[in-house]
Amino acid sequence: MKSSRFFAIYLCYVLLQVLLCNYLNLTYYLTLSLLPVLVLLIPVRYSTITAMLIAAATGFLVDFLGDGVLGLNMLALIPVGLVRNGLLNLVFGQEVFAHKEDVTMQKYGILKFSTYIVIAQALFLIIYIAADGAGTRPFWFNALRFAISLPAGTLLSLFIADTLTKDYRDR
Repeated sequence: MKSSRFFAIYLCYVLLQVLLCNYLNLTYYLTLSLLPVLVLLIPVRYSTITAMLIAAATGFLVDFLGDGVLGLNMLALIPVGLVRNGLLNLVFGQEVFAHKEDVTMQKYGILKFSTYIVIAQALFLIIYIAADGAGTRPFWFNALRFAISLPAGTLLSLFIADTLTKDYRDR
């Protein structure tokens, strides 16, 4: 996929995340974030530092335009950019880096993609929930929020990963 097309879709999903933050507050126990999967799917040719900078800018934009605390998404998203290449290597192997190819769900399958997304979502949520509560909420509340948010966010992220990684060359 061309970078310009990817980043145009990326920006649309960031704006969707802003709308989710502002208008879809179902319960305090559910934190839906599209952001970790967006950072994970930044093309492989971009370095870790670039991914972290994109993650920081994305998090700041969502914090600024959303109803959240300024810096909260940014704080939780930068580590996802940091571990992106390590996760790529862990889940998909060195082949991704050797060929400088972007990962697609069609090529690697839903099981590997689910693993990739669950790890990133978990990292994001642990940091986000801990920082959001800032020691004021009990552990059971944070644990329940994590347990509800992780599967919901993973399912939503799988859908987004599928749309972002579809191969449109045949069309």
